[in-house]
Amino acid sequence: MSYDELTPTSVIAAAGRLKGYVLRTPLDASRVLSEASGASEVHLKLENLQRTGSFKIRGALNRLFTLDERERALGVVAASAGNHALGVAEAATVLKLRATLIVPKGASSAKIAALRRYSEEHVELLVEGANYDEAECLAIQVARQTNRRFVSPYNDPQVMVGQGTIGLEILEDLPNVQTLLVPVGGGGLLVGIALWAKAINRQIRVVGVQSTASPSMRAAFAAGHLVTVQVTDSLADGISGNIELGSPMYDLAREYVDEIVLVEEPEIAQAMAWYVQQHHLIVEGSGAVVLAALLNRRVAGITGKTVAAVLTGRNVATERLKALL
Repeated sequence: MSYDELTPTSVIAAAGRLKGYVLRTPLDASRVLSEASGASEVHLKLENLQRTGSFKIRGALNRLFTLDERERALGVVAASAGNHALGVAEAATVLKLRATLIVPKGASSAKIAALRRYSEEHVELLVEGANYDEAECLAIQVARQTNRRFVSPYNDPQVMVGQGTIGLEILEDLPNVQTLLVPVGGGGLLVGIALWAKAINRQIRVVGVQSTASPSMRAAFAAGHLVTVQVTDSLADGISGNIELGSPMYDLAREYVDEIVLVEEPEIAQAMAWYVQQHHLIVEGSGAVVLAALLNRRVAGITGKTVAAVLTGRNVATERLKALL
């Protein structure tokens, strides 16, 4: 795996591969959120309308497209809180590969139910581990034992440039954007989008958003290197968990990203309900962190600015959504 692949040219190549396989999602102007946040304009990138219910299919499909013949024949292994597994499952089905997917026992019931709908011909689902960190460790071990490619949800240049196609679309649709808000877990989405944004205009401010329940990248920015943080239960389960120690994710984020801000769990809950009430669409907790940051004015310096925020997915269990509403 070479991080020399992490270039704007690779983002363009990924966009070409993904054309016809993923949706070019809308960039929706939100007048009510503009007023609430103090920004001149807020535009929401609706990856919650994407195939499989989240942006993850972009990186997963691009990674599987770029496997060599031996890797395709052997198949892949992935760990996920749910959405990355769905992306890999869909990509494996499209490309007729075999994928072993490991999700933790606490994963969203909605995501596990969706994964079980895939044919066992292409998808082997294992529900193992108490949390994402344990599931990831197990998946890496399985990949090594079977000599298969481990498809990381974040620590893979071809996954990152696949996610970076979201940035490409935003900048094409809104070339005057001044601030980008992106949810951040492992950092693959954040780095992919920021890489493209800074290549187009170094003045664009890129802000990552995390929950206080899992502040791995924020802690890394504070410490100057990756650290292990305590992770507690979160509505933003898709961005929960620590970042693999030894990975280059902090260094990459530090190069392209301006700031990491945190939101509280009650603010995420409020933002999920607010979005249903105001926009009549669903966003899961991992995507709602950017709404929470805007609604609670956690992002300084956006007064009078043009802002775009990525709503990363919609895969939330019905019972949880009912309780929030």
